[in-house]
Amino acid sequence: MTAIDTTVMSTAEIDAERLRRKREVALGYRIFASLRWGDLGDGHITARDPEHTDCMWLLRYPVGFERATIDDLVLVRADGTTLDGRPINETAYHIHHPIHEARPDVVGVAHTHTPWGTPFCATGRGLEPITQEACQFHDRWAYFDDEEVQVLGLAGGERIAESLGLNQAMLLRSHGLLTTGTSVAETIAAFVTLERVTEAHMKVPDAEPISEESARIAREDLLGKRAQELAFEFLVQRHVGDPSVVG
Repeated sequence: MTAIDTTVMSTAEIDAERLRRKREVALGYRIFASLRWGDLGDGHITARDPEHTDCMWLLRYPVGFERATIDDLVLVRADGTTLDGRPINETAYHIHHPIHEARPDVVGVAHTHTPWGTPFCATGRGLEPITQEACQFHDRWAYFDDEEVQVLGLAGGERIAESLGLNQAMLLRSHGLLTTGTSVAETIAAFVTLERVTEAHMKVPDAEPISEESARIAREDLLGKRAQELAFEFLVQRHVGDPSVVG
């Protein structure tokens, strides 16, 4: 999916795009909750605002992921303050803002601690094309080899953004998974897929990777068919049901 050029959009179109992004963020939190992720509030999903592009939408804190609605989202400015004064998870700002700032193409960013992704990130291993799903990330992932698991400021997030480069996915050492996307839907589906990929790596540590050429062919075919954004629609159906519950 290509990034939307909001410079040629009307006010009504920008408002519609903003609502779409916010709805996908709220649905993303609900999907994570259904998968029993973020039970301790350990995670965050953000969306760049289509008009004020240095700002991002984030779930107010503390709100359980399973209760997330559009009205629970707050606009976070570039300096970390919120438009309406409601509190946020400050770690989300420290990690996500530098990524949004460094990557104008990125609309969504997601990170949370998961049963397979977090322990896999503690092994020091990288991703290999050992499954069809893993091929989606072939040459599209990075490793953040840093012991700052408690990201206390923007400096840590800036190092994460630098390590991420132009990739979609990242393994944060001893911390967990992080994904990005040119839409929030793409970001969420990529995250769920990445968790399944790390599960496969943990369950079959001696798996035989397929060839570089075969992995590349699979990646281009899957991404060309919008596999990630279509997967988001299935995730909503399976884990949320009626999307109107988020507002």
